[in-house]
Amino acid sequence: MSNSNTPIHVTVTGAAGQIGYSLLYRIASGQMLGADQPVVLRLLEIEPAMKALEGVIMELDDCAFPLLQDVVATSDLKTAFDSTSWALLVGSIPRKAGMERNDLLNINGGIFGPQGRAINDYASDDVRILVVGNPCNTNCLIARSAAPDIPADRWFAMTRLDQNRARSLIAKRVGVSVEDVSGLVIWGNHSSTQFPDFENAQVQGKPLESVVNDRTWLEGDFITTVQQRGAKIIEARGASSAASAANAAIDSVVSVVNPTRKGDCVSLAVVSQGEYSIPEGLQFGFPVVSDGKSWKIIEGLSHDSFAQERIRLTTEELLSEREAVKALL
Repeated sequence: MSNSNTPIHVTVTGAAGQIGYSLLYRIASGQMLGADQPVVLRLLEIEPAMKALEGVIMELDDCAFPLLQDVVATSDLKTAFDSTSWALLVGSIPRKAGMERNDLLNINGGIFGPQGRAINDYASDDVRILVVGNPCNTNCLIARSAAPDIPADRWFAMTRLDQNRARSLIAKRVGVSVEDVSGLVIWGNHSSTQFPDFENAQVQGKPLESVVNDRTWLEGDFITTVQQRGAKIIEARGASSAASAANAAIDSVVSVVNPTRKGDCVSLAVVSQGEYSIPEGLQFGFPVVSDGKSWKIIEGLSHDSFAQERIRLTTEELLSEREAVKALL
């Protein structure tokens, strides 16, 4: 998407929530679409949160962002997605005590299905969609299924937060910058079954395994720390990841609209066309590269038996989630 003086419309759902609060100012400042790209923010909230959203908009005004051309606040889907070129679907129902995962999937289906239909009917022809609200892979599948006119390659679910967590963990472990860790991708579902793929990653261009030199840690504490990081943050601060999730959302969009760093790849959950024998149609975390105009899945990576089993488990979970919401698809 080339920068121009014409504002790009960006929709953010759940805009008054914690992630939205961390996200909006960074979009308005130019961190997402570029330092010379004007934006119009279209902010969707449920009616009870509209008062809080008013306060957020006052703060946006008070920042005096040169790139922010207009802010539209609404609880109406048509207004929210009208002419939008990027839709960041952040708002979702969190899992509450005693709630089964299938209940959560179906409740969120009631949110993401209508949003998908509204995107299909009212968004710009060039619209692209990033689903942040959890369970994001299957929420993305539901929204995508409700938008038959939007090409499947325009839909992304966010596995970048997990990738960022994994890169940071490795960098700290071996005493390098996060920029020195490349190719460390999250396969599958943004859930406790996700697989951070250390086998195909590098540190300063060398195979990660040879630098870390501790397979027991990689197969054990490394994976579980990445998988359970969100729960640890809730335990520590009494609320879920907000700033880091917003940061990962920005990173995700930047990684689509800009060329991928040479020799690296990014982690995005995109639609499977059968790559790596993943069932077609699943919204699955893959290694992706972009040339700034289009993206593709990196093919030909090898996986040992340990990795194959981890990828099988996360695939099975996504298939079971798809089965749980099949009435919505």
